[in-house]
Amino acid sequence: MKEPDLDDLRLFLAVADAGGLGSAARATGTSAPTLSRRMAALERRLNERLFERGPRGYALTAAGRSLAEDVAGLRQVQARLARRMSSPTLPRVRITAGLWTSRFIARQLGTARAPDAAWVPEIVASNATVDIARREADIGIRNRRPDQPWMAARRTIPIRYAVFAKNPDITGYIALPRGAADTPSGRWLRAHHESEIVTTASDMAFAREMAASGLGRVVLPTFAGAECDLVQIGPVIDALTHDEWLVSHHDGRHDPPVRAALDCLAGLLGDATLRP
Repeated sequence: MKEPDLDDLRLFLAVADAGGLGSAARATGTSAPTLSRRMAALERRLNERLFERGPRGYALTAAGRSLAEDVAGLRQVQARLARRMSSPTLPRVRITAGLWTSRFIARQLGTARAPDAAWVPEIVASNATVDIARREADIGIRNRRPDQPWMAARRTIPIRYAVFAKNPDITGYIALPRGAADTPSGRWLRAHHESEIVTTASDMAFAREMAASGLGRVVLPTFAGAECDLVQIGPVIDALTHDEWLVSHHDGRHDPPVRAALDCLAGLLGDATLRP
């Protein structure tokens, strides 16, 4: 039996991660028909059925899951090669977090990261969950612990929210537009103060600036409110308090640049004096 080459296994992992040919084709730059032929050839070479093909895509069989586990280390090798090719000097570590945490990291990382660190941060601010399994990011900061078995996670500190305004006499609230308010804080504001919303902003950074000018109250993480000249109005909103998790792929976290970035971020995000 001829052994499969590494490129076949690379494409196999891409199809397994994507659960179908279309997404895998976009991720690999290989056409869907070519991927289909390569997967069929791989199955013939191994004399095993690796996928159940159906209208919803490609689902791994037991043999497919076993092969995916056996060759999972290729993902780490791919990630290292991708970083080496994208940066001739230091490898980049892609970090994703929500708006406020991303802004905090961007301001603090220059001090927290060692001057001789062998990695460079690439920060992506997004409230959407970026897929670490598909290597859309190396590290994520999330508001709940992931339940996927291939994800590693460590807790940082609780994140608390409160209402802030320029002064206590300010009334009315600034919110995101209804279609953009699908966050816990946005839902809380709509549920408790819908009738008091006086204006909207396209994102929460603008909402905070509007609040600082006296246009209304705004719901913010307490550390985001403390960064500017806003006054906390009332107690912490217990319903919005949540643990924060630093997450990475089980395989990728052993890559030295990712490991160094994780340790740096754990110290930074776990320092309650920097995020009161």
